[in-house]
Amino acid sequence: MTVIVAGDDQYEIADAIEAEDFEVARVDIGNRPALEDAGIVDATAYVLTEVQQATSISVAKDLNPDLKVVVYADGSVPDFARGQADLILDPNLFDPADVAAEL
Repeated sequence: MTVIVAGDDQYEIADAIEAEDFEVARVDIGNRPALEDAGIVDATAYVLTEVQQATSISVAKDLNPDLKVVVYADGSVPDFARGQADLILDPNLFDPADVAAEL
């Protein structure tokens, strides 16, 4: 399974996902070119680590409608993106290793 992790990843969820033997591609900015280069079309999951990049969820789902979207970030996810996310988790409540194990 391939997972794309977008954002600054201050809680190191990408490392935890890799520790679970998933293939991880990281992008700083979740724009269309970066997501395409990272392989979003064939990815199984998209993990967003910055709510400021919530519009990237729409872009990712446009490129891969079957994509599972996890928001693992502080802050509130805007209403327009909430409906497209499969799971929204607060890093202060959920350990990265536990989240990665559930992927």
